[in-house]
Amino acid sequence: MLVPGWVSNLDVFWEEPVLARMFARLASFSRLILFDKRGTGLSDRVSDMPSLEVRMDDVRAVMDAVGSERAALFGYSEGGAMCALFAATYPARASALIMGGAFSRRTQAPDYPWGPTRAQSLAFADEVERNWGGDVGMEARWPSQVRDERCRQWWGRWLRSSASPAAAAALLRMNMEIDIRHVLSAVRVPTLLLHSRNDRVIDFGASQYMYERIAGAKLVELNGIDHVPWGCDSDVILDEIEEFLTGTRLGAEPDRLLVTVMFTDIVKATERAAVLGDRSWHDLLESHHALVRRELEHFRGHEIDTAGDGFLATFDGPARAVRCACAISREVRALGLEIRAGLHTGECEVMGGKVAGIAVHTGARVATHAQTGEVLVSSTVKDLVAGSGLSFQDRGMQRLKGIPGEWRLFAVEQQGSTAASLSLP
Repeated sequence: MLVPGWVSNLDVFWEEPVLARMFARLASFSRLILFDKRGTGLSDRVSDMPSLEVRMDDVRAVMDAVGSERAALFGYSEGGAMCALFAATYPARASALIMGGAFSRRTQAPDYPWGPTRAQSLAFADEVERNWGGDVGMEARWPSQVRDERCRQWWGRWLRSSASPAAAAALLRMNMEIDIRHVLSAVRVPTLLLHSRNDRVIDFGASQYMYERIAGAKLVELNGIDHVPWGCDSDVILDEIEEFLTGTRLGAEPDRLLVTVMFTDIVKATERAAVLGDRSWHDLLESHHALVRRELEHFRGHEIDTAGDGFLATFDGPARAVRCACAISREVRALGLEIRAGLHTGECEVMGGKVAGIAVHTGARVATHAQTGEVLVSSTVKDLVAGSGLSFQDRGMQRLKGIPGEWRLFAVEQQGSTAASLSLP
């Protein structure tokens, strides 16, 4: 059960790739339960902000609703305090406690120097109410990305979608009253504390304080500068959580893979569409797409995207990719069409079913050098399919727009026609 800090919005959370990866990683070794606390995000708005006791009731209600009798609780920032109180109050429903950048008391006290003063906290609440919906608070909470315009835009959208300015400020003022120091000794579940020495929002001493008072707790000191758990320490945080809960540390699934990318497009598509008219061209495209997808399925390719008359697909084997491109080139002639294709093998970044990276750009540039009926492959592809029975003709060195260096083209020989391909220097 992931308990968010100050504010949250489940829909907008998934729009940020680093958060989506964090959720996916947590879900790879657990059943992950997410929720927006009362008064924020997708939850109903309320006139009074919920106390810690009310928030505990809400967590229990969410667990009941999804059929979770016992869960490991992961609370970051203010969510950590509520999770600790929950674990002490309902130990039968908490299998473990994880706190990230958390605290047991929010403001300073004579015997507790690890928080801001009340004056500082009230001043920030006033700033939030004045400047809500921009990058307010980001410089301290996610400083590693504060100069990234995309991240700044997302941060503002997340704030606007999470709470109103008055509600956000009210939450901050209420959080000033949090003090669960007296219950720390009552926490009896396995506990993991994660905190950065460089946290600008919650002093590392806050976790050190809890570590000394929760029996058997483990404290992991992080080295990044972000307060939010999806920041620069996210991989370390996820590794520690996985090992803490499962006893093993498998790590994240690789998001960079070696693949062969294939680009195809129809030769003189615009001219053909003008002759046929919209309706007939649409019907012909449907037949073309069905044919391409049939060949992709046969050769174990994965359709990544189609834009107009072109396809982008990936393969885990270059020989199958070449044979698939040749089969498509051959079969579309029955429709009265000709295609050209470009293939390249390289490391790609995989993001939500899409692929990106220099290898993708290279494959696209290869396709632009193909002539009618040709399949273009790089020297990397040619070298990797040695012994497969495929034959090639050397097309010489070429320069690819936007790609450094010169590249050698090779044409695949098939049934008297030629398919060309491009290679690395």
